[in-house]
Order: sequence, then structure tokens, then C-alpha cells
Amino acid sequence: MANLYFAEGLACPEPGDLVTVGGDEGRHAVRVSRLRVGEQTIVGDGRGLRATGNVEAVERDSFTLRVTSVEVTPRPARRIVLVQALAKGDRDERAVEQATEFGVDAIIPWQAERSISRWSGEKAEKGVAKWARIAREASKQSMRAWIPEVHAPKTTAELLATDGHLLVLHPRGESRLSAWLPSDDRDVFLVVGPEGGLSETELAELGGSVAVTGDRRIVLLGDDVLRTSSAGPAALAVLNTALGRW
Repeated sequence: MANLYFAEGLACPEPGDLVTVGGDEGRHAVRVSRLRVGEQTIVGDGRGLRATGNVEAVERDSFTLRVTSVEVTPRPARRIVLVQALAKGDRDERAVEQATEFGVDAIIPWQAERSISRWSGEKAEKGVAKWARIAREASKQSMRAWIPEVHAPKTTAELLATDGHLLVLHPRGESRLSAWLPSDDRDVFLVVGPEGGLSETELAELGGSVAVTGDRRIVLLGDDVLRTSSAGPAALAVLNTALGRW
């Protein structure tokens, strides 16, 4: 099976064109993946464009592809966005990786009240950059046309100003996520809490004390309680099926 390599500055090529991939991506393809002349592979821009072709030349830190076909995947009309609470260790990073593999369209780090990890200033910038790298690599592995965008961290107050469907995953949800369907094409925001769960204040603000409040609601994913690293990806699987994405 062909591998996917990203070249963010990729212009829109046509069959027969030559595309050269250098930099870190080209170096990885040649030195780590051992890409060879004659092999078929795919080059994308991470924004919907993927060009398939055969490798015509391999240099020390780059390779050149002769394009045979081009595919353009449009951005989804309705995005699914993971709002992932900051967690200790690498649990939030595992959530980012798996959510990307499950097709999430964007990711928002959330500084929840009970988040042990704290981001501010330079640490926040480094954290966002790291999550973005994880999402990029996971997109390559899963052959995705679009790399999910990782936004700057948001507070609870900023989440409340979100224009879309805000679904808070919590064991106290009165309705199941599997029974929910959106009433319009606005984005869907899946909110996942940290290891210590959501505070009573957050539950009241984000979901109206387990009752439906406008476009915000607390929903139950299942009978079992999942880790913060796996709740988001599991919810994505449910929504992918319900919304016909899978």
C-alpha cells in the first residue's frame, strides 16, 4: 500500500507533472521509509489535495513524483471538533492521536477546573505545537486528506460562546449520544473532561445541570466510564455512524 507524505506548499498538480518533496518530509521518506524509484506513493497538502504517482528520482533528502492522478476532498460542511481537557502524562496526546485517526476535523485544548496539567504563555504555545505534530503524523498514518487544525486553548467561558452543538460527555447524561442527531449543519463540539471529571459548576454551565439548554447538552456515551484518552475517539465513532460519515 502506498504511503502518504505531506507537502503543505503543494500547488495543484495535474497528471504528468513532477512534484518534489524535500525538507523533513522528504528526508523521512528516503531515510526512514526507504522510498525507492518506481514505487507508487501519495503526496498531499493536508488541506484536501492528494496526488498519486510513481517515484522517478530519489536524492539524499528528497524524492520526485510523477503524478498519475489527483483527488480533491472538500472540507466537511459540518465539522466534528474535539474539546479535549488537558490531562496528566500523555493521555491527552493519545486522545489527539486516536481522534485524528477516527476523523476529527479540529481539536481544542480545554483548561478544565480539574485539569492537573496547566498551560499558559510559552507552555501553551509548545503544547499546541506538539498536539499539531501529533495530529499531522496521525493523519499521515491514516491517509487523511485533511489534517485537523489544533486551536489555541479555550476556557469554559469561551466554550459557552461557541456557535454550534456542544455535547458534553458525562455519566450523568440523561440521553445517550447514540440517540442524538443534529437539527442543522452547524459544527458539533464533543467536550471531554480530565481524569478527575467535570466540576458541578462546569456541569451547570456547559449543560444546564443535565437538562437540554439551547444547543448545549450533557450526553451519556455508554454504561461504562472511559478514560479521558479514549472517550473522545469512542464518541467520534458513534457520531461517524450516526451522521453517515462511516
